[in-house]
Amino acid sequence: MITNNYFIYTHNQLTTAAGKSTWSAPSNIALVKYWGKKENQIPANPSLSFTLNNCKTITSVAYEPTTDNGTFQFDFLFENKPKEDFKPKINTFFKRIESYCPYLKNFHFTINSQNTFPHSSGIASSASGMSALAMNIMSLEKRLNPNMSDAYFYEKASFLARLGSGSACRSVKGNVVVWGKQQDIPESSDLFGVSFPFPMHPVFNNFQDTILLVDKGEKQVSSTLGHDLMHNHPFAAQRFEQAHVNLTQLKNILETGNLTEFIALVESEALTLHAMMLTSMPYFILMKPNTLQIINKIWEFRKATNTPVCFTLDAGANVHVLYPEANKETVLHFIETELAAFCQNKQFIVDYMGNGAEEL
Repeated sequence: MITNNYFIYTHNQLTTAAGKSTWSAPSNIALVKYWGKKENQIPANPSLSFTLNNCKTITSVAYEPTTDNGTFQFDFLFENKPKEDFKPKINTFFKRIESYCPYLKNFHFTINSQNTFPHSSGIASSASGMSALAMNIMSLEKRLNPNMSDAYFYEKASFLARLGSGSACRSVKGNVVVWGKQQDIPESSDLFGVSFPFPMHPVFNNFQDTILLVDKGEKQVSSTLGHDLMHNHPFAAQRFEQAHVNLTQLKNILETGNLTEFIALVESEALTLHAMMLTSMPYFILMKPNTLQIINKIWEFRKATNTPVCFTLDAGANVHVLYPEANKETVLHFIETELAAFCQNKQFIVDYMGNGAEEL
């Protein structure tokens, strides 16, 4: 079994000449949700996500050796402009990963990041952002230790990304990713995400996710606080057990292509996530009235047309509309004519399943 110690850097070389790398990493949407975590970003239950293709963060990291190695030295730019309020998050991340990446204080980093989706659109960018940063750190480590295997490169990148933002570990590699120990998923781990290890039914090829931007404002309750509220939640134990059961069911659905069962499970998981928020103490609601309007419209449309379309939600008000590529024209027409009116400025993003991080 892989432990934390597996990811400690033990190579002799701790510095190298100046260099630069650039990676893109996508956002992802969980179908079986992770809600609640233990110490050190360990999930309280396993999760499974679709990796997206168009919604991604592109991050360049330029590094140069420094002799002043008492602190972490870096500048952070967002869309080529200094963004000081993000620097504490980077500093916290570097502290968390320093024992695994002891070379970090030997360099000055210039980190320049941008998103392909609208800034402050209500799409969580922590997963794509921390994943892209972790990929760049591993590019530096690969330069320090050229004999590193590709498998180790991606496992450690996912491991590091998790320490920045839990769900970021699902944005590294693979179109469908499992994070968290699950008995019937070989090699699954609480420490990093793994690609879904079974052949998927062709109906899930290029599966579509159109993201309806219901609320582009900042969430009233951060995900970190929401996760913490699971510690004393009256239904926590049942929820964690349910996630294991649902992941086994979803594994079978992805292999057999049963869209009726897929729709029922995915929508139930989304509503369960928000039910946990409604029943925590303090309780909170992240859905908006238009979120519910959209859900009801999807249910009516599905019943009237037998189109295999469903929704899922993250910890916010926006709605992810999921459907097979074969139904794209029909569903996009439905979204444009009936659902866009419930979005801020009628905005939505058309996306589909992608393959993870890419070096640019």
